Amino acid sequence: MARTFLTLTDFLAELDVPKSTFFRWKALGQAPRTYKLPNGQLRIRRTDFDAWLSSREEQQAA
Repeated sequence: MARTFLTLTDFLAELDVPKSTFFRWKALGQAPRTYKLPNGQLRIRRTDFDAWLSSREEQQAA
């Protein structure tokens, strides 16, 4: 069963990007929507991640 939420570590590993890149995207409003837990940790809903990734897909040249 797929997990509903990704940790920040999961997100970074899936895209192979450093944490600094994620926070730059977040500051620019270009990161997927995040949820902040009471302990300060961030989570990204899997469906938000998938939609965000799909929205960045480049069209194939004809």
